[in-house]
Amino acid sequence: MTLHILATGGTFDKHYDELTGRLTFAASHLPEVIRRARLTAAVELSVLPLLDSLDMQDGDRQRILDACRASAAKAIIIVHGTDTMRETAQVLGTAALDKTIVLTGAMIPYEIADSDALFNLGVAVGVAQTLPAGVYVAMNGQVFAWDRVQKNRLLGVFESV
Repeated sequence: MTLHILATGGTFDKHYDELTGRLTFAASHLPEVIRRARLTAAVELSVLPLLDSLDMQDGDRQRILDACRASAAKAIIIVHGTDTMRETAQVLGTAALDKTIVLTGAMIPYEIADSDALFNLGVAVGVAQTLPAGVYVAMNGQVFAWDRVQKNRLLGVFESV
């Protein structure tokens, strides 16, 4: 089974700019993350325009849906920003593709100490290979159906609704 990983941005892929003290986008961290994770499953990586999910528009979500439709893989992982992950999951969920699609991300950028990026991606990789077709969110060591999840901004975690 080939896993198709789509990088779309979000905190997971942000870089710390030492000169400005801001988090910005450069190249995706995912090639390094995949190497470090020592995945033995076949992996195809596609890097879409990297965006903060608060900046995502309908056209960006359509681009993600089109990439999922075009993918030959039955298991797709989407690395996405956490603020509007639910909205993208809804677009994918209502499309009812016959694929297992798992959205994941990070609350702390991959390159910053104590990031949850590797852990969240690891959970997503595991469940993408075992869950039936559908759209899911994998965050904080839990997996949620796309229509039964919300981000608790007060606690900084995802939870069932």
